[in-house]
Amino acid sequence: MKLKLNKPIVVFDLETTGVNVGHDRIVELSYIKVWPNGEEESKSLHINPEMHIPEESTKIHGITDDDVKDCPTFKEVAPELAKTFEGCDFAGYNSNHFDIPVLVEEMLRAQVDFDIRKSRLVDVQNIFHKMEQRTLIAAYKFYCQKDLVNAHSSMADTQATYEVLQAQLDRYEETLVNNIDFLSEFSKCGKNVDLAGRMVYDEQGEVVFNFGKYKGRSVKETLRRDPGYYSWVLQGDFTMDTKNVLTRIRLSELNQKNK
Repeated sequence: MKLKLNKPIVVFDLETTGVNVGHDRIVELSYIKVWPNGEEESKSLHINPEMHIPEESTKIHGITDDDVKDCPTFKEVAPELAKTFEGCDFAGYNSNHFDIPVLVEEMLRAQVDFDIRKSRLVDVQNIFHKMEQRTLIAAYKFYCQKDLVNAHSSMADTQATYEVLQAQLDRYEETLVNNIDFLSEFSKCGKNVDLAGRMVYDEQGEVVFNFGKYKGRSVKETLRRDPGYYSWVLQGDFTMDTKNVLTRIRLSELNQKNK
C-alpha cells in the first residue's frame, strides 16, 4: 500500500563508527525522499567521520577508513542535507532510538539549523515489534517475502525499510491508519522529552529524569533543589540534544521566576 502523505517523508538509514549516540559518527547515509504525489528521490553518501572506524563496526557494514578518507565530512554535506530534509517527516528502522538522535547530534556539531521537533517520526521497527517481534531481515522476509541481500548496506536497509512500511499498511489494514500522524504516534515507545530519553513525561505529563539518582523525579524540582546537577549534566557524557533540552527547561524556569 502506498503511503498517504500531506508532506514529503524521508526514509533513511545510517551506518556509523559505533553505537554511542553522543560520540560516534556517521560513515554512510542513505535516504529515499517520497513526495505526496508518489515521486521518489534516493541518494547514498559516504562520509568521512574524522575518526577511526573500529574493526568491529567495519565487520557489520563493511566500510573502512580507506573507503571514506577522501569523502566529504558531515559538516561539508550538512547544509545541503538540511535543505533536502526541510519540511519533511522521517521514517526508519530503530530510527527513534538511534538514527534520529545521531543525525541530530551531527547537525548540532556542524552548527546547522535542523529542528527535528517539527517533524513526525515513524519507527518501522516499533510497529514491527508491536505486531510480530522480529529483526529487519526477518521483517523483510515476513512482510515482503524476499531475502534481504546486502543487509547492513545502508541503501539496502533503507529500501527494505521503505518496502516493509508499505507492506505493514497492507497487512494491518484494520489496525494501522495510512496517515503519518497515526503512524508516528503508533510507532513511539515511551514519551521522550529529549531524543535520547534521558528525560520523559510521566503519567501526569510532568517532565522527569529517566536516569541516575534522580530517576523519576521532576526535572524542574530537581534543578531547584540541586542546581549543581545542571552543571554536572552539561559537563557529562550526554548528547548535545539532551543538554540543549535541559537548558531550555532551566531557562524557562528562570524566566518564570523573574516575572
